[in-house]
Amino acid sequence: MEIKAFQDYYPDHLSHCYGCGKLNEHGYQIKTIWDGDETLTTFTPKPYHKAIPGFVYGGLLASLIDCHGTGSAAAAMYKQENREMDTEPSFRFLTGSLFVKYLKPTPIDCTLQIRGKIREIKGKKVTVDVEVWAKGVVTVTGEVVTIQVPDKYIKEIIEGGIQ
Repeated sequence: MEIKAFQDYYPDHLSHCYGCGKLNEHGYQIKTIWDGDETLTTFTPKPYHKAIPGFVYGGLLASLIDCHGTGSAAAAMYKQENREMDTEPSFRFLTGSLFVKYLKPTPIDCTLQIRGKIREIKGKKVTVDVEVWAKGVVTVTGEVVTIQVPDKYIKEIIEGGIQ
């Protein structure tokens, strides 16, 4: 049985994100799942994701942390309410703040593991601590503070533009 990723449950109008959108043919199309009490995304950088020869561009790492965090937040809310991810009303989260700390250069010649731990769920805010692992070593850490946004508001923004 194949495990569906959190992003597989996103409706089409929320599936265009460069980091996690399944409908963005040029994006990363990350897939996040539960791994015990942690969330897990794996990502294999391409040669063009380099900062300097042999190492991953830091902006890519930040965006992986960002999208991993928002997907993890949605899954955590479903889990807290003991609901399946395809039930209504849906939980959608946007980034309120993102803090990234680069501990050491991240090698490009391996599959990265992005792991998240839900630190806190407080009302419509979920805070996720994220680590990027390369070759068994944590190279980057991040904190993603996410804010729940009702799906109907996102649809209104898409249809009417940002006001």
